[in-house]
Amino acid sequence: MKGIKNFLIFFLIGGTGYALIEILWRGKTHWSMFTLGGICFNAFGKIAKIFNNMCLLYKSLIAVFFITSAELIYGLIFNILLKKEIWDYSSIPFNFKGQICLLYSCFWWFLSLFFIPLANKLNNNLQNHKKVL
Repeated sequence: MKGIKNFLIFFLIGGTGYALIEILWRGKTHWSMFTLGGICFNAFGKIAKIFNNMCLLYKSLIAVFFITSAELIYGLIFNILLKKEIWDYSSIPFNFKGQICLLYSCFWWFLSLFFIPLANKLNNNLQNHKKVL
């Protein structure tokens, strides 16, 4: 039960954060980006926990690989298969099928330098909270 609660907390924070970033950056979002953000922030929490002793720069590279892969999967499903046209990176250099690109992977690397420590702090707070109860 505690695992589900923690997953939901991370999911809601990540989903809200991802949607807000999209709204600030592009002026709009799609419900699927909320779910992608929730999944990605949960991944940040797992990366922070599993690779606790690893340098933040390396943890960020792992996170970028995860986010870029998740974005590709979502893009293939929502943009190509379902034709929702949520985003299109085809005009940006070094893109793959317009779904992922090097530029946005670099942006996610920089953002993960902030989000991984945030996820780690949340992990610690949730763990300490359980000890009190």
